[in-house]
Amino acid sequence: MTAAGFAGSRARPHPSMGTQWWVLTTRFIAPTVRNGELAITIAVSVVFTAGFYIPLHQIMGNVTRGVASSYAQYLMPLIALEAITFAAMSTAFRAATDSVQGVNRRFRSMPIPPFTPVAARIAAALYRCTVSLTVALICGYTIGFRFRGSAVDTVAFCLLVLVFGAVLSFAADLLGTGSRNPEAMAPMLTLPPLIFGLLSVGVQPVEQFPRWVQPFVRNQPISALVDSLHGAAADVAPFHTSLTWSVLAPTLAWLCGLAALLVPVSVIVLSKRA
Repeated sequence: MTAAGFAGSRARPHPSMGTQWWVLTTRFIAPTVRNGELAITIAVSVVFTAGFYIPLHQIMGNVTRGVASSYAQYLMPLIALEAITFAAMSTAFRAATDSVQGVNRRFRSMPIPPFTPVAARIAAALYRCTVSLTVALICGYTIGFRFRGSAVDTVAFCLLVLVFGAVLSFAADLLGTGSRNPEAMAPMLTLPPLIFGLLSVGVQPVEQFPRWVQPFVRNQPISALVDSLHGAAADVAPFHTSLTWSVLAPTLAWLCGLAALLVPVSVIVLSKRA
């Protein structure tokens, strides 16, 4: 048998999509300790806790006295969401960098489904989101936050935050892939989360905002998430809250609606990159 015939008779390996996803996910996660990305993720959660709680607890503690046992208990959902937002938004920088450096072009030359690198970057983002949430909760316990509900409520709190992180990572990945401009990611993605966070019920009850902005504060997605997280975290009597379907429904509607919007957008972005 000739060398060509022998080579042709050998079965070429066909790795499954799951194997490809795992390899790419490991590629995105492995350097995070070496390049300082993990340390930055941890530091940002600490900074968000200090940056929100220290300047606000003396002022806002009075306006939330009738709805929460402490301002730490009231503020914790927003701290968790902002920390998760930063961890998720770094996906945009990674996606834009991969596009500029030709990594995505190399992926397209391989037998890899177009969505596999996106899924791997989202999985790596969820790893960073989990680290951010863990550190944020540790910081929250330091300033006085406590889970007052059942174990199911605690799991629901963490799952809601991580699902929000996954959806946000998906959006950030598409933005980075489509823009191909890593330098533009930081200014483009820093202000909107802060604005939505500060104009939400995560800072103070909606009644404390000026009347003209109350409709926006009441009906925007961060406020819906914060309401659900307040219910999941619960509180001591007489401030006890619970996670009911009426509280959870707006949050699920926002998350499902955004995910449904991102699916066709991803088809357009990935097809243009192809």
